[in-house]
Amino acid sequence: MLRLTPYLASLLHPMPLAPARRPAGPVVIWNLIRRCNLTCQHCYSISADRDFPGELSTSEVFAVMDDLRGFGVPVLILSGGEPLLRADIFDIAARAKTLGFYVGLSSNGTLIDAEMAARLAGLGLDYLGVSLDGMAATHDRFRRLEGGFARAAAGIRLARDAGMKVGVRYTLTEDNAADLPALLQWVDDEGIDKFYFSHLNYAGRGNKHRDSDARHARTRWAMDLLIEACLRHLRAGQAKDFVTGNNDADAVYLLRWAHTHYPEQAEALRQRLLAWGGNASGVNVANIDNLGNVHPDTMWWDIQLGNVRERPFSQIWPDVSHPLMAGLKQRPRPVHGRCGACPHLAICNGNTRVRAWALTGDFWAADPACYLSDAELGLPPGKYAQAELTAWQRQGATA
Repeated sequence: MLRLTPYLASLLHPMPLAPARRPAGPVVIWNLIRRCNLTCQHCYSISADRDFPGELSTSEVFAVMDDLRGFGVPVLILSGGEPLLRADIFDIAARAKTLGFYVGLSSNGTLIDAEMAARLAGLGLDYLGVSLDGMAATHDRFRRLEGGFARAAAGIRLARDAGMKVGVRYTLTEDNAADLPALLQWVDDEGIDKFYFSHLNYAGRGNKHRDSDARHARTRWAMDLLIEACLRHLRAGQAKDFVTGNNDADAVYLLRWAHTHYPEQAEALRQRLLAWGGNASGVNVANIDNLGNVHPDTMWWDIQLGNVRERPFSQIWPDVSHPLMAGLKQRPRPVHGRCGACPHLAICNGNTRVRAWALTGDFWAADPACYLSDAELGLPPGKYAQAELTAWQRQGATA
């Protein structure tokens, strides 16, 4: 995850480089429930509106939370499915706050009425993230629910008005790219605190729709749009939190942008990005699914590292007996091909490994979603072949 706002702020207002901070434990994204009232076309957990057997009980969740806190986990993101469908979600969230976690809630927003917004705000949750796939017609089509945008927007407003920090999450594809400018404007108009821009990752139903992944040229256009939007807020003294995720090549793109627009600050930005360190799956980001299985992040549900019913998370996470975890925890990671030869490997850390694996069966192949050219990366032109691109990316490869 790349936080655009502080990096762009450092270009406008140079400051000394702070020492790199290494968290004591990973951020844990916890899919507490797989049930969801929606069936979104790019859902990584392949949720549905039905109960799934075998999910962790309240007491099991509490025991795991105790272990996580003892292990140094600083942040819990309570997710699903739709976590608000768990009858004990308020008890879980309250206990998480009591234990001292930073607690975020990831929701589709459609179930948030005035009473629920007040209850969530009363718990002192640190953040509420709601997914929007564009404006009304596009969002409703993606979410397969007529009126879904209106309901999610109402939930966002109620949570905002109750005093919660609220953010909008958006995943770029060719099918919804045209809505991005309007959605950014909507976020501004509604006074939303944060905009999380996600690239499509090939997991769950998202893998089935990877031919709709954004063309490389479209991705660059979107990044330029985000950078300019973020700068407008910074220059106006109204900093909004802009974040990108699921494509760590964004950091390299940002660095090249800085070389063009703020060349005197580019080296300082490079040092900051090196300290950030790129993709953190398997190191500083972890996932627990609804059955208690542990994964390197939320996109790796096909890879199980252990189960918290059988072994504590604090023992599963440091274990490098699985070759994927052994490689993810290496620095540099054992990537090869275009990623292995890239001079910017120390910044992006090999990008998102799950896409390479989904297309090639190789954990360490080049990530096909790196959208910078060989020349921009400082690689010999055409020397390193990439995994087969999606149909959309092939069409836009020379755009």
